[in-house]
Amino acid sequence: MAIIIVLIILVVLVFIALMKTVQVIPQASAAIVERFGRYTRTLNAGLNIVVPFIDSIRNRIDLREQVVPFPPQPVITQDNLVVNIDTVIYYQVTDARAATYEVSSFIQAIEQLTVTTLRNIIGGMDLERTLTSREEINAALRGVLDEATGKWGIRVNRVELKAIEPPTSIQDSMEKQMRADRDKRAAILTAEGIRQSQILTAEGEKQSAILRAEGEAKAAALRAEGEAQAIRTVFESIHAGDPDEKLLSYQYLQMLPKIAEGDANKLWIVPSEIGDALKGLSGAVGNLGPRAGVRTTKESPRREEPPID
Repeated sequence: MAIIIVLIILVVLVFIALMKTVQVIPQASAAIVERFGRYTRTLNAGLNIVVPFIDSIRNRIDLREQVVPFPPQPVITQDNLVVNIDTVIYYQVTDARAATYEVSSFIQAIEQLTVTTLRNIIGGMDLERTLTSREEINAALRGVLDEATGKWGIRVNRVELKAIEPPTSIQDSMEKQMRADRDKRAAILTAEGIRQSQILTAEGEKQSAILRAEGEAKAAALRAEGEAQAIRTVFESIHAGDPDEKLLSYQYLQMLPKIAEGDANKLWIVPSEIGDALKGLSGAVGNLGPRAGVRTTKESPRREEPPID
């Protein structure tokens, strides 16, 4: 019975020894091995053999890129305003040995270094520059962190500011200022639109007036050309008919009533040439009288009436 118990104990010890001898490290991980409390080597991913009961695993470290958000930190700006800043750090362990032995807790060290660096950077900026210079703050913070954490076996890949929250009173003032700026821009755009509309309307009226004037000018030219052609035709016809002075006087008298037509003709001035026209016309009628059967002014012999008894 005692022999069986001893065998069982030996089997258990062998099993435990095998478990401690074979160490499986996952991918993108590393393990620190110490022998009697002193660093011996770093185990990489895969199957590793260690000396049981002599070698021990001190720390297992994830070599993947890590994301660590830090709680809001109050920071004072150059113009003595307190703002709360949320930060996010993207880091990666590049040396497992340095991350284990160079610093006790690299996460806490990175957080404290981030806070102090933020206070130094923001302390040299006013509030307006702080709110508009995130890229500048990120670059400066990343440079300081990467330089300080290099000896810890850590590489800071990115630093992002999640939020910058000024005091409530400042937020109200900023909101009023932004609303006033938006109203101002809206008023400027409205005025610019009205101005542009008036300019376009004036341009349209100008073009319309120009086209209307050109049309009227062309119409007047065509009317004048037509009247000139008509006068030329009449003149040629008269010239071809070879009229004498009497016919022209008669035509002149016929045109006088047409000149006097119209309601607007309140006053009609008789031209001095009408006397010459009448003389010519009377002469023409006198010459045509005997041939036309017109009676002369000689009196016919009076017939004597018989006496009344």
